[in-house]
Amino acid sequence: MDKVKIGISAGDINGIGLEVVLKTIGHEQILKRCTPVVYASTKVVSYHKNIAGVEFPFQVIKDMTRPSFDKVNIINCWQDNVNITLGKATEDGGKFAYIALEKAVIDLRDGQLDAIVTAPINKEAMKMAAFPYAGHTEYLAKQLGGNDLMFMLHDDLRIGVATNHIPISAVSAMLTKEMVETKLHTMEQSLRVDFGIERPTIAVLGLNPHASDNGVIGDEEEKVIRPVIIEAKKKGMLVVGPFPADGFFGSGQYKKFDGILAMYHDQGLIPFKLLSFGQGVNFTAGLKAVRTSPDHGTAFDIAGSNSADPSSFRKALFTAIDIARNRKDYYESRENALVSKTGKLQDQEDEILEEDKE
Repeated sequence: MDKVKIGISAGDINGIGLEVVLKTIGHEQILKRCTPVVYASTKVVSYHKNIAGVEFPFQVIKDMTRPSFDKVNIINCWQDNVNITLGKATEDGGKFAYIALEKAVIDLRDGQLDAIVTAPINKEAMKMAAFPYAGHTEYLAKQLGGNDLMFMLHDDLRIGVATNHIPISAVSAMLTKEMVETKLHTMEQSLRVDFGIERPTIAVLGLNPHASDNGVIGDEEEKVIRPVIIEAKKKGMLVVGPFPADGFFGSGQYKKFDGILAMYHDQGLIPFKLLSFGQGVNFTAGLKAVRTSPDHGTAFDIAGSNSADPSSFRKALFTAIDIARNRKDYYESRENALVSKTGKLQDQEDEILEEDKE
């Protein structure tokens, strides 16, 4: 697995997605690390290529049967003539983002890709195109299976959220013991498998101000969150909390943990983006396949200006490569361990034991 195959969905063609994609894959070092496959159309790619002012070797392929390993691959996902309306949410923007995403996910699910990196979509445009999900995370969970966790990454800062794209008014009802327990175990497993942390330490945030002050301000901490933490500790997990979110980040406690589980979207993403905006990565942990994305949106306000910073997308690409490799190594090492107990290595151990007896 020297060069992993990375699918890249086009995202909204009216935003900065393809600009940051092309600025990233146009770098000569990328082809040494992976085989990029862009799901879009050559016409749309050429349009954004002119804006970004980048040149790189590429070939157009129909499917993943014969990808080039020394060029960027572009899969034509549609033949339509497209009206690109930079900086605007349009039905076409949502429609073609949906088509590109769907084709990339099918290839990922079928094992034709090792991971995908998704360029940003616009939720309003996706709604116009009848995309029936709140966002990428929910769609991927449905298509790929597993217990999804939105996991925001920046260097050693890793923040997951228990609830994703739902109204604040619905958060409390969503926080059941079963759901929080599932998210916590998904995070712990991801830290071990995807990041190679043998015994990860995890902090869990409370839902209410001051983590409820022992039940004075709400009771979700005592009824839901704390019991989950207690059970996790009994199972040998290194979990602490629930912490008041404001003091936890304000005092710098977040630096002491391998992972942090927030209870809702903004509780985790506001501090994350304050600490890492433009340099972070959105990783959907717990899926049966690897997906990352940049930590920003379509940025319609600067679309077409050739001023978009590709740093976050570049980090998302390298993170996808690393996680795909880590996950493969993790499971292969355990398969080899099983062979050592049941195959030739066990025979060698038996021979040594027999010699010792003699």
